[in-house]
Amino acid sequence: MTAPDPELEAVHTYLTVVDPGGERIAGAIRRTFDMLLDGQHTGRFRWEQLHKTEKTHCGTLIEINLQREFRFADGKILDYSINGIEVDCKYSQKLADWMIPPEAAGRILLGLWASDIKGRWSAGLVRASEERLNPAGNRDAKRTLSRHGRQEILWLFKEAPLKENVLLRLPNDDIDAIFRSTSGQKRINELFRRAQGRVISRTVVATVAMQEDYMKRVRGNGGARTALRPEGIVIFGQYGNHVQTAANLGLPRPSYGEFVSIRLARRRTHHGAAAWVELDGQQWVVATQGDPIEPGPKLPNIS
Repeated sequence: MTAPDPELEAVHTYLTVVDPGGERIAGAIRRTFDMLLDGQHTGRFRWEQLHKTEKTHCGTLIEINLQREFRFADGKILDYSINGIEVDCKYSQKLADWMIPPEAAGRILLGLWASDIKGRWSAGLVRASEERLNPAGNRDAKRTLSRHGRQEILWLFKEAPLKENVLLRLPNDDIDAIFRSTSGQKRINELFRRAQGRVISRTVVATVAMQEDYMKRVRGNGGARTALRPEGIVIFGQYGNHVQTAANLGLPRPSYGEFVSIRLARRRTHHGAAAWVELDGQQWVVATQGDPIEPGPKLPNIS
């Protein structure tokens, strides 16, 4: 039976109080991936597209972004001081494969793992005591957790969902079609045409547009909403009535800085009990493959 560890339990309690659902940690990880990819200026959206030095820098950026998010004090020896307790922050691309330096031996680790392609992340606490470490195997004397040490991790969150990058979920043919054009506006139009029914973040919009005014490419008055309306495709945004209308149609709810596109059709007898909404004075449903293409409705005024 593992002996009680009041310091580890205190750190665990603190983190579960300030981030009970894990959204803040997950957000810091998501921001780190997006910062590294820098899609707005590079068009990159896959981990494999990063340079080796960028991948190596990922752990440091996660450490920085977590400190910014939670305003952890600097540790005297390790990365953070949480409630006066020294904590070292470690990230690895493999679960619990953290490289532990000599100064962290015997101390508490906040270990993280995340995979953008899997859309998952984990965070756990463990004291890197001698009996939980493998022997040093490299010049800088860094060590890893033994099998026993991994079993002793107190997981805050394990395999939790990471806000997805929709570009990683689309078939290659769709990706090729989206990025084929040299026009940022045409690429955005194709994105919303191909990724219907999925949440599209502003980061994805920036990656596809590769322009400074990328949000302008989504709006009406010449943006994607204008271009796609003749095809029956509408784009719901973060606004309250947009969110509710999307939910009423059984679509994902876009949150801040997010969008969901879908092709609509006027409600007809063959739609049966399908969910419908009233827009522009008519009843609309999510279009089926057999529904003819017709101009879509105007969306409700922003509120």
